[in-house]
Parts: sequence; C-alpha cells; structure tokens
Amino acid sequence: MRKYQLAGASFALLAVILGAFASHALQAVLDEQSLQSFQTGVRYMMYHGLALLIFSQWSSALTPWIFRLFFWGVILFSFSIFLLSLGKLTPYDFSWAGPITPVGGSLLIMGWSFLLWRIYRKP
Repeated sequence: MRKYQLAGASFALLAVILGAFASHALQAVLDEQSLQSFQTGVRYMMYHGLALLIFSQWSSALTPWIFRLFFWGVILFSFSIFLLSLGKLTPYDFSWAGPITPVGGSLLIMGWSFLLWRIYRKP
C-alpha cells in the first residue's frame, strides 16, 4: 500500500512541477505541437498518480501487477514524451524514444484491463 502512495504522490507532485514548467518556461521555446505533447505526458502522469493514490485505499486494486503496469507505463509513456518534446531544445537526437511511448501506453491499458478483470471477478 505504501508504494502505491509514494508512487502516486510522486507522480502527482512531478506532474504539477512539470506542468508549471511547461506553462511558464517552455511556452516561449517550444512549438505548439511539442508543448501539447509535453502537456499530454503531464496529464497522463497526473491521472495515473491520482489513480495509484486511490488504489492504495482500495483492496481490489492492491496487486503487484496493477502497480507495476501503472508505474512502468507512466515512466515509459510520459518520460518518452518529455524526451521527445524537449529534444528539440538540445543538440541530442532523442528520436529513439519514439517507439517507447506506445509501449508505455500499452502498459497503462493493460493495467486498467487487469483492474477491470479484478473487479469483474470479485464476488
């Protein structure tokens, strides 16, 4: 339960910090598409951070697999988007992160599917 709370609160905190960073610092240097992509990563991080906080209070969701799928899904999905969006500001090529985004999204979908299955199977 504690790891759900720590991960959820960390994701939520980071989403607020990165959202403010995007709104104040990145708006002047990123094009609209990159800024929207960055905000998508922030939004999904917040959604899943809050979900983990809720799940920490809900016994049906307290399984290691749901936690792992959500945790790694957020890491791969959101952080690959951050790299791709910010990569335009650096001389480094982060295009290698592009294929990681759908893997993270797939993990999030699997996490939600597993939760739905757990709810369905509960007597």
